[in-house]
Amino acid sequence: MRVLLLYKDFYPVLGGIENHIRALAKGLRAECVDARVLVTNTGPRTVRQTIDRVPVTKTGRQANVLSTPISLSFFAEAWRQSRRVDIAHLHAPYPPGEVAQLLMGRSKRFVMTYHSDIVRQKVTGTLYAPLLQLVLQRAALIAVSSPIYIESSAFLRRVRDKCRVIHYGIGMERFQRTPEIEPEAQLLRRRFNGRPLLLFIGRLRHYKGVDVLIRAMHRLQNAHLLIIGIGPMQEAWQQLARAEGLTDKLTFLGESSEREALAARYAADVFVLPSTNRAETLGIVQIEAMACGLPVICTELGTGTSYVNRHEETGLVVAPNHPEALATAINCLLADPERRAQMGAAGLRRVQKEFSSETMIRKTLSFYAEAILQ
Repeated sequence: MRVLLLYKDFYPVLGGIENHIRALAKGLRAECVDARVLVTNTGPRTVRQTIDRVPVTKTGRQANVLSTPISLSFFAEAWRQSRRVDIAHLHAPYPPGEVAQLLMGRSKRFVMTYHSDIVRQKVTGTLYAPLLQLVLQRAALIAVSSPIYIESSAFLRRVRDKCRVIHYGIGMERFQRTPEIEPEAQLLRRRFNGRPLLLFIGRLRHYKGVDVLIRAMHRLQNAHLLIIGIGPMQEAWQQLARAEGLTDKLTFLGESSEREALAARYAADVFVLPSTNRAETLGIVQIEAMACGLPVICTELGTGTSYVNRHEETGLVVAPNHPEALATAINCLLADPERRAQMGAAGLRRVQKEFSSETMIRKTLSFYAEAILQ
């Protein structure tokens, strides 16, 4: 079977969807599927690479509009490569990708993974809606990360009969507490004088709610916040920390390597995902934190965040955009080490059972087989 995965970015660009596509492509190749990736490059040149034994084409980018890469050669590549595959697997939302599939797609079957609604750009979202509806109608099947999102998305409810739930999966071997990682975790704890550590990992985008978490730090007596990631809101949130007089209570660590991020997970006491709107569909970083035995605090968005992080079982769930509620939840867990350990262990068991890469690949292969038979 030949499969072409289409999206806007790929490794080494770090983000939940980018990491998911990387794991998916790698896992499919391990199952003897000829999986290939078509995305845009961060620069103006088209490059062809092999990453994790996966052939990757990154087409030259001419512009970036509202977080959407524009690459004219992406369309030509979509036409050329889709003719040679059994399945084109588009990851949405990426409007140029949807247009490319409609105009240039020539694969035997077309399927989608629907990652999120467009939330912030109201005008763009209104213009995009007819295109998205057409693409959803054309798709043979649609993969969604949680059953909650099918019913909570106005777009997916209309095509619920095509939707199949496939959880994001991670390779547990990447998150093992190895002898090499332990000294780095201890070093990080000593760097902050053994203070309780809170951890956020993710792209610094508008919906991530780091500004809410920063404001919550006023109500935390001794904890220190580590922020791993870069993105368009980085400068604004750094300025906010300075304006709030909180620079001694938090540290922006920038874009860390996988090893550094793993050490931070094992150094931390609590992982916090304070997202503020439906653009956060699930929070793969929650799964990664739970794989390291960390209790999680997330927000209730009506999406999949609280589907992954079960309230009072693997962590706590609070209202979004509410620094006081967030601080209360953090203080509650920091005051109870035994409860944190119980929640962390429950989270690890949940990931091993429901969110492994093996389960994701097995369900994806069944998804493809069903699409081909239609």
